[in-house]
Amino acid sequence: MTQPRSARQIRDEVAAGRLSAVDACEAALERIARIDPALGAFQTVTRDRALDRARLLDRDRSALAALPLAGVPIALKDNLCARGVATTAGSRVLDGYKPPYDATVVARLERAGAVVVGKTRCDEFAMGSSTENSAYGPVKNPWALDRIPGGSSGGSAAAVAAGMVPVALGSDTGGSIRQPAALCGVTGLKPTWGRVSRYGLIAFASSLDQIGPIARTVEDAALVLHAIAGPDPCDATAAEVPVADYAAALDGDNALQRTSIAIPRRLLDDGVDEGVRQAFDRAVEALASRGAKIVDVELPHSRHAIAVYYLIATAEASSNLARYDGVRYGVRAPLDAADTLATMYERTRQAGFGPEVKRRILLGTYVLSAGYYDAYYLKAQQVRTLIRQDFERALASADVVALPTSPTPAFRFGERTADPLKMYLADVFTVSAPLAGLPAISVPCGFADRLPVGLQFVGRPFDEATVFRVAHAYERGTDWWKAVPPDPGVSG
Repeated sequence: MTQPRSARQIRDEVAAGRLSAVDACEAALERIARIDPALGAFQTVTRDRALDRARLLDRDRSALAALPLAGVPIALKDNLCARGVATTAGSRVLDGYKPPYDATVVARLERAGAVVVGKTRCDEFAMGSSTENSAYGPVKNPWALDRIPGGSSGGSAAAVAAGMVPVALGSDTGGSIRQPAALCGVTGLKPTWGRVSRYGLIAFASSLDQIGPIARTVEDAALVLHAIAGPDPCDATAAEVPVADYAAALDGDNALQRTSIAIPRRLLDDGVDEGVRQAFDRAVEALASRGAKIVDVELPHSRHAIAVYYLIATAEASSNLARYDGVRYGVRAPLDAADTLATMYERTRQAGFGPEVKRRILLGTYVLSAGYYDAYYLKAQQVRTLIRQDFERALASADVVALPTSPTPAFRFGERTADPLKMYLADVFTVSAPLAGLPAISVPCGFADRLPVGLQFVGRPFDEATVFRVAHAYERGTDWWKAVPPDPGVSG
């Protein structure tokens, strides 16, 4: 596969009149139709809606120069609401649901000139690290069709990696943007919690969920974040913090010479694949060779992050998913005349939810119960505070913290489904950032066993500009981001 156009290239060509929005849209739709049957990245393709939107943009070409994403085809993770478009969050319980409104991020993308071409497949209610938990089938990794693409935003990552779209939105609760981006060899950003409105995002764990971009380049991710970030009257948790022009703030080749990067080396002592470790070490050497100051730090409480995350996230999921009862929207189990309301609830949730969602609801209900709240949920919140304080100390003496994104490359389908704990450990390096509410980005940094490896930078709250600057400087000094997988069925 040849190097696909970036969002920046498409936008510049459309704005200059060298490419029409319709042509850009049709090219994306053609590639989706040709490539996606082998990958399963898309849940829904909105062909007519996308072409109508592209034609509307082309009618007023004089206005395109002012649109930062003019004509750029973009995909949405299928837990983001788009008016009139089937939205399932990967769950049978939402079969047939078509939202009557757009998520704030969708409205902002379209105001910026983007063209939404479809919804991508995800783990059910964003609960998973492999996209094997989707009720509609798994997504395949474009680099190896027998491997998972990561999760829960696996469809978005696979769509970008395979060149079907230059950018896609995902959501990140414990790593669900960064981990699939790493395993598919693309860039993924989790913004600071509160940087992007969650209005229209189907909730998993509200104190952790955050929407962000998956893109081929750091610059493209910066363009998209600038378009979607900022306060929102529809979301009281969207922070009233100014939004920088992230793409304009990206520096040149000397950006690392005034940068300090912290490495928590003791976190890498166990459980890290040797190929991943080697790729990470080479990345750190490359950063140092270009002027970055490397400092060792301790994040002593991060070893508890997986346990803390799965206590807090399941507790919030238990509360958020209580609304799916067969009454207001989604599916309703058929009932006999003599059946009770409680029976209807039970049958609807039994049929509508998959095994992983049921497991997390049970765990969350347990840790919130009167007899165990203090021992589990309250204790987890206390350790969450300690994790945040560890990062505050580390980032007081460094611009960013660097980590591998995933401890292993993409694993094979079915390899971890019988062992939930082993599956949860795939998030060991990504859960700390959302627990602390911090921005974090994953960029490609090499290969292990011919599979992509990701490098992660974690920054200070609302300092996405620095995170982008460091990631962009690393990207400019390497060629890993230029690697593209072969089209499915094509060798080489």
